[in-house]
Amino acid sequence: MELAWIYLVIAGLLEPCWVIALSKSEKLHNLKWTAVLIVAMVSSMYLLSVAMASLPVGISYSVWTGIGAVGTLIAGILLYKEPVTRVRMIFIFMIVAGIIGLHLTMEGTL
Repeated sequence: MELAWIYLVIAGLLEPCWVIALSKSEKLHNLKWTAVLIVAMVSSMYLLSVAMASLPVGISYSVWTGIGAVGTLIAGILLYKEPVTRVRMIFIFMIVAGIIGLHLTMEGTL
């Protein structure tokens, strides 16, 4: 089951990669970024499906989406100079806390 969590985290980290590639692909006309988009998207979905073989669908999808959302927010801050505000950081922290909470409920800690 621990390996499933590793696959799930990697799948979640690949999500911001394809989102950034999508924004740089110029409506899929830039072939380099379109290739990055396709590889990252297919890899992310594949690893998500592998994780779902051992983990519940709801937990898997929620964690995958949460990691992707946080990663995309951080990428936006670092790459596109999106604003960093206290409120925004609180909500990012809340997403991370939710991901950790879901993991802990699977492990029986909570």
